[in-house]
Amino acid sequence: MKLMIINGPNLNLLGKREPNVYGSTTFEDHFAQLQQKFPNVELEYFQSNIEGELIGKIQEVGFNYDGIILNAAAYTHTSVGIGDAVKAINAPVVEVHISNTHQREEYRHVSYISPVAKGVILGFGLQSYDLAVRSFLG
Repeated sequence: MKLMIINGPNLNLLGKREPNVYGSTTFEDHFAQLQQKFPNVELEYFQSNIEGELIGKIQEVGFNYDGIILNAAAYTHTSVGIGDAVKAINAPVVEVHISNTHQREEYRHVSYISPVAKGVILGFGLQSYDLAVRSFLG
């Protein structure tokens, strides 16, 4: 099984950014843990702060990977383009958020990805990614 994790803006700052919300672990460290936990899954990781690069990566892998784990971060609530890219591909997408977006500002309650995603996992910290991987394993 081949899965791509795609992270959006500011997630490159995990471990530094608002540790009370996002924790103190970097994503690179958590990604290494994911690879150890799921040795039979080929995991890849991409992060960008640029909306068009995220759309490009979704389109690039969306027809030849078994699935995408997508944390579009703030673009979740603003990007019709990312939602359209998810809708256009064949690979199932699991939308992931580290925090429970429904406990945060009201504008974070709207997602342009959720309606076209296989599922949504939010509020479990970095464990949200573990749960997303497990969702592809059946």
